[in-house]
Amino acid sequence: MTPGAQTASASPAPFSPAGPRGSGTDPRAEYERRLAARQAEMLRHGRRDLMLSNLRLTIGIVAALLAWLAFFKQALAPAWLLAPIAVFAALVLVHTRVRAARTRAERAADFYARGLERLADDWTGRGERGERFRTEDHPYASDLDIFGAGSIYELLCTARTSRGQETLATWLTGPAAPLAVRARQAAVAELRPRLDFREDLAILGPDVETAVDPVELKTWGAAPVALAAPGLRIAALVLGALGIAALLGWLSFGLPLWPLAVIALADVLIERPVKTRVALVLHAADHAAGELSLLAHLLARIERENFTAPRLNELAAALSTGGVPASRRIAHLVRLIEIADSQHNLFFAPLAFLLLWRLHLAFAIESWRRAHGGAIARWLDQVGEIEALAALSSHSYEHPADPFPEVREEGPLFAARGLGHPLIPERAAVRNDIRLDGTCQVLVVSGSNMSGKSTLLRTVGVNAVLALAGAPVRAEHLAISPLLVGATLGIHDSLKAGVSRFYAEITRLKQLTELARGPERLLFLFDELLHGTNSHDRKIGAEAIVKSFVERGAIGLVTTHDLALAHVAAALAPRAGNVHFEDHLENGVMVFDYQMRPGVVEKSNALALMRAVGLEV
Repeated sequence: MTPGAQTASASPAPFSPAGPRGSGTDPRAEYERRLAARQAEMLRHGRRDLMLSNLRLTIGIVAALLAWLAFFKQALAPAWLLAPIAVFAALVLVHTRVRAARTRAERAADFYARGLERLADDWTGRGERGERFRTEDHPYASDLDIFGAGSIYELLCTARTSRGQETLATWLTGPAAPLAVRARQAAVAELRPRLDFREDLAILGPDVETAVDPVELKTWGAAPVALAAPGLRIAALVLGALGIAALLGWLSFGLPLWPLAVIALADVLIERPVKTRVALVLHAADHAAGELSLLAHLLARIERENFTAPRLNELAAALSTGGVPASRRIAHLVRLIEIADSQHNLFFAPLAFLLLWRLHLAFAIESWRRAHGGAIARWLDQVGEIEALAALSSHSYEHPADPFPEVREEGPLFAARGLGHPLIPERAAVRNDIRLDGTCQVLVVSGSNMSGKSTLLRTVGVNAVLALAGAPVRAEHLAISPLLVGATLGIHDSLKAGVSRFYAEITRLKQLTELARGPERLLFLFDELLHGTNSHDRKIGAEAIVKSFVERGAIGLVTTHDLALAHVAAALAPRAGNVHFEDHLENGVMVFDYQMRPGVVEKSNALALMRAVGLEV
């Protein structure tokens, strides 16, 4: 039920950088088809998983029996254990792949199920909310529902890396320059029909908690090497080789145990001086392992894709070092970290001790960081941007009627035809037109309670944010110039901070005044301006505040249900005008049509609403 304003003048056709939208595919039908296919894959891999689990159990029992016969009954040579151990290891590898395939099918099914939820407008509270990006002093994020449950961010975000989520949040909290917006539009348009690519980005690699801070990861990659001693590394290699020889001699040829014991003691002595540093190296790498593993999978998938959009080509071309793909570099590090985890395996732990496994891996990890750690920041940023573009392309695919806005250099300008709010279901939206420019800079919006005034402000603001982030907008057409956005819809008092609603509002107005003084034009959205003070002071203050913004070249909307404040437009004419929303009673029920009309509202519904809820007025 989105309100709008007066009809905008004729505008050029919407910008469409990549031709037909979604290749004519119905998003719902395609998602349902793919969901059914992925669920069938889940069942198939589930059956294989169960079969391999039973086989591993059987081989484990056989190995235990052979161990009993070899070590307790001495009926067999210990070498007999090598066969079941080898078979068990092979089964583990196959089982790991089957479980990974099952996990990918489950993630793919969830990917399409989530898409169907969005198409059914049943997605609130199920996605990434971006709460950590919310700041109280931001000029519009809280006012326009950018973050939180049911927010624009939750609707859009499909990014899995922390950097991808952060990139999308950054785009939604600050406008890009026209050149950057057009580059993103072209990239989003190219990615829009590439459903296989977006599915792969959503399912490849492990699940990763967003607790891994991208800044922390970059710092780890670029930190000074903590372990560098070539002599110690060579000594460890020699001792490891001797340890394996002694172990094989005891198992296969009946050699005494004392050489093995001597080598084990030497292992302890050689590792003791660097034990703390080794532990720190392995712990830090293990902490970063999940995000790095995900990054390696995403990079490998991106490297296989051929792009034509200039920005996508720039990002893909930079994903290599010394001619070697970044995915291969990171995959090597991830393998080292995974191998380090094997020391905790009950069967492998004694062998890991003899080989000085921890020490070798710590040296290898530090060597990797010395060679490639500084590139982690660049790889994260590039993948993060591609993830953010993919998120916008998913939204574009799911809403094929939403066009890209036309971004103009000259301004100020916000001219929309058929404007709606992207968080309101399309089937329920009431769309309208609005134009703000250098001729008419301000619209004072009057109307009854619940008539749609605040929704109008949110509709204009959210679409401006989406437009200048590079996303499609909920409109038939939108032409917009570079604009900063500032709003007062989410202003409230704070008992903890000892701040009244009125003081919080004038503090925000001061912030927006500073923005208006800068080189970029401001789009202001004032809801019930200065309603926390008396009518006399409010009228004088509101008129002066709006006038100051107009004189600085800002454009915007001011809502009010105080008819005295509607005369502000007359004082600023012709640079300001009045529009309003109406309502009427039907069988004792208040009915709103959410259509914006010219002029000042002529009646109030406050008394009728009071009586409707049972108040004696």
